[in-house]
Amino acid sequence: MYAPSFKVSHLAFPALVAVPSINRRLALAASRSVRIAFGGLLMCVAVCPARAMDGGEIARIGTQAGVPACASCHGDAGGGNTEGGFPRLSGLAEGYLAHELDSFADGSRDNEIMGPIAQGLTPEERRALAVFYAGLRALPPDGTPQPDDTASNRGRMLAQTGEWTKALPACAQCHGPAGQGVGAAFPPLAGQPAAYLAAQLSAWKAGTRRNDPFRLMKEIADRLSDDDATAVAAYYAALPATAIGGGR
Repeated sequence: MYAPSFKVSHLAFPALVAVPSINRRLALAASRSVRIAFGGLLMCVAVCPARAMDGGEIARIGTQAGVPACASCHGDAGGGNTEGGFPRLSGLAEGYLAHELDSFADGSRDNEIMGPIAQGLTPEERRALAVFYAGLRALPPDGTPQPDDTASNRGRMLAQTGEWTKALPACAQCHGPAGQGVGAAFPPLAGQPAAYLAAQLSAWKAGTRRNDPFRLMKEIADRLSDDDATAVAAYYAALPATAIGGGR
């Protein structure tokens, strides 16, 4: 009986063997490409930082890390808020603003609201905020009240001449004749909320604020009675705000 014979080409078998080999090489190449692409992504995440926010953005909307917008307490234009006792930031000296934010962050100016906020900001973000607010036009806080005559007279005397029987120098000697502030060390008092100014005198006295040059304010605050602190705060709150940071 004749049995048909099948001739297998000598080229066919190597071709069949080559197919799995090619597939393996393609799979390895694809895997290597994925690893390279993923490694590049990780490198970009590690090396390429997120876009830095400018001071205006932080003031309006806060930061991506969860720090709230400054405007929520200090007002859209940085003018502060009388009722809440939140100070004016607009038009203050850049150096002063940067120093105060750093002081909140390091604890030399102790405040339960501003401490966590300043600590949540990077040094670059604190500088950006200082630059932003220094460039704004000085605006008085919302709802500034007029002091009564008695408080105004006493406050004016303490501000302009001091009381040397108590070794109290005039505030004007450091903060300027109109309370406009002098440089980065002596901030403006004019146009700040009375509640804020009085609270700062209390903080100096209590030692929870201790970030001034030569610790001058601690000695002054210790010599002021509560009534005198209230009077001088009311006097300065009624004066027009002045920009020293470069704002108009």
